[in-house]
Amino acid sequence: MAKTKLFDKYTFDRHLPEPFNDPSISKHSTDESHMSVYNAVSTKRSTLHSPTLCGILAYMELDIAASDGTDAKGAIGSQGAMVVAEYPSRKGETHVVAFNSNTGKFTAGRFKSPTDSPETYTMKGDKESGSAMFFALMPKALEDAEFFENYNQLLEYKRAGFTDLEAATTCAFILCDNLYRRIENADSLGLSGINIKTPATGNLQNFTALNLNKGTYNPTSVLCGDFEILKPGMKSGMPITITAHADLVGKYPLSERSLSTTDQTMVPALDEWYVIPSEVVRICQHAKMTTAGTQPMRNFLLRGPAGTGKTEAVKAIAAGMNLPYTYITCSANSEIYELLGQILPDLDGNSAIIGDVELPSFDDIRMDPPTAYEKLSGEYRDDVTEEVVYAKLLEVIKAQSEQESGADTPKQQSQKFKYVDTPLVQALRYGYCVEIQEPSIIANPGVLVGLNALLDRCNAVVLPTGEKVSRHPDCVIIVTTNNDYAGCKDINQSVISRMNLVIDIEQPDIETMVERVCGITGCKDLAAVKRMAELVDEISQRCRETMITDGSCGMRELIAWVQSFMVCEDELEAARYTVLSSVSADPENRAEIYNTCLAPKYAA
Repeated sequence: MAKTKLFDKYTFDRHLPEPFNDPSISKHSTDESHMSVYNAVSTKRSTLHSPTLCGILAYMELDIAASDGTDAKGAIGSQGAMVVAEYPSRKGETHVVAFNSNTGKFTAGRFKSPTDSPETYTMKGDKESGSAMFFALMPKALEDAEFFENYNQLLEYKRAGFTDLEAATTCAFILCDNLYRRIENADSLGLSGINIKTPATGNLQNFTALNLNKGTYNPTSVLCGDFEILKPGMKSGMPITITAHADLVGKYPLSERSLSTTDQTMVPALDEWYVIPSEVVRICQHAKMTTAGTQPMRNFLLRGPAGTGKTEAVKAIAAGMNLPYTYITCSANSEIYELLGQILPDLDGNSAIIGDVELPSFDDIRMDPPTAYEKLSGEYRDDVTEEVVYAKLLEVIKAQSEQESGADTPKQQSQKFKYVDTPLVQALRYGYCVEIQEPSIIANPGVLVGLNALLDRCNAVVLPTGEKVSRHPDCVIIVTTNNDYAGCKDINQSVISRMNLVIDIEQPDIETMVERVCGITGCKDLAAVKRMAELVDEISQRCRETMITDGSCGMRELIAWVQSFMVCEDELEAARYTVLSSVSADPENRAEIYNTCLAPKYAA
């Protein structure tokens, strides 16, 4: 069994590329002249490997184009210890690969066009073959003398049109055998070996739009070809501009209005330790600078892994715009009525709605629609739906309200009810910054779609009472959602299309994580916190590679780990109570993380 997914069984079943798909050529050979010098097994055999040959031949196309002054699809470059490549897939896609020679890990994505977002690259029988990985490995492969010599010989045969197919096949066997042995036996070959780490699932880490925009994978040196997706010459890791709190707070007001004393207390105050992300400043700039236009930017979406500071970022945005901050948290059972208003018993006598009947609660309607309908109408119907009950509830409320407003007699001493604005409606009325948290977990996909009227130009919504509320021009709606929790769904495209900016929030770098955690916890042991931050990052990466998705490992878990460490003064013991227990509910998954990430670091 192969040690890496690059040589999984299915990869040997792929059809060989031309001209090696000739019927006269056998995939397997025991001919000594077809063996690499690294083939040291007793029963020698060499095999033509389709993904390896596809990567080699694609690289040759670039080699020939460079020497002949012609054009060819694809490109290879480097950035420090990282090789980056754009491989022209035979399916018409461009497969972008980044190979870190220090860690042996790949990052890869599939692009249908240069302007598209990257799709997941999966090495599996019915998915991708891994040819793009071999294409990216070519600079490393060519460092070996045997590979270099046979590559150049095969290149000449290709230039000649493969007229000597037998000799070309010999070179192909040696090249395939060479790479196979150097990768599979890397641990015993020293500098000749090529260390590769691929997840057992075949799901390679994908690129994110934020990292692509930041230039994280841009080549600083182009070896051959013309890049279409990555941008050569734009170095990653550009100096990060640190924004002082004084340069953000209150610097981006959307109007000249004065806040009431109550509203002013709702404007967030930033903690001294908080490091302002550049995305916060960008959103504030976009909102303020488009205010004078016909369509000011007021709708934003922040998405990213749990614990990356999305809510803190929203609070910082509110502080920058000097807006009161409020929020509404969604659940799997959230309905549009819960976002737009709540009908509660009136305990202070200031009711907006009065009635003689016992009105069912939203939970009553959700759990038992027929009984809720009976309370409202006196009729029990097994086939009644939640939507019908909600409609009946509004009908009853309206009728009762009209009856009370037109009555000449004293109000009956019955249960009184009143309509209460939700935080979302308050934000719409009074011009607050409202965060809608976790809408992707809502089971009913139509709930958020029901808010589209707020996000469009009409900017108004009808409440359960029948009142039409127009959106305040200063109201800012920010949707925050995790993309790594089980149960999270894709947000409806009609909602996303109404977002003025969609920003991916990445896990902070180690230095920022340490600064934030020390500020929150008060821990003074910077070395320990840095060590734990690095491990949280490693565990998170390991979970992605092994598809452990039923838990979480991010900033919140790091904070809990550091706090526990401050109590028990033992990093490993604290890890058991915090990051390890949070990473998965499956004991086997936890054992995997412990053995691969924690145990090696804290071995006696």
